[in-house]
Amino acid sequence: MLLGVTMSVADLYKETSITTQSKGKLVVMLYDGAIKFLKLAIRGIEESDFEAKNRDVQKAMKIIEELNLVLDMDVGGEIAQNLRKLYNFMLGHLTQANIKNDKSMIEEVIVMLETLNEGWRDIAE
Repeated sequence: MLLGVTMSVADLYKETSITTQSKGKLVVMLYDGAIKFLKLAIRGIEESDFEAKNRDVQKAMKIIEELNLVLDMDVGGEIAQNLRKLYNFMLGHLTQANIKNDKSMIEEVIVMLETLNEGWRDIAE
């Protein structure tokens, strides 16, 4: 028990690590997570584990949805508008990839996320 809440040391470290990261580093972590889940989804397709594939695509989509929701359209201007369009494209693309079990469509989204992630890594450092 820690302050009346059951929490493992690992959970406490993880929570502290996340809450103390800069916004740029948090975005990088989110991109990393989405990419990880999409790679797992590809493995699910390759292994004909469509339940796992669906679960992992859904996790990646939730991350992308969150990235989309936190865009500040007033401050971000054209960049935020372009990111919103790109995130919406990714979400539609992943929906179709999930329905069709299409690895190449998932790979296309991974490439986009990796490109964005490189830019955010540069900013966060």
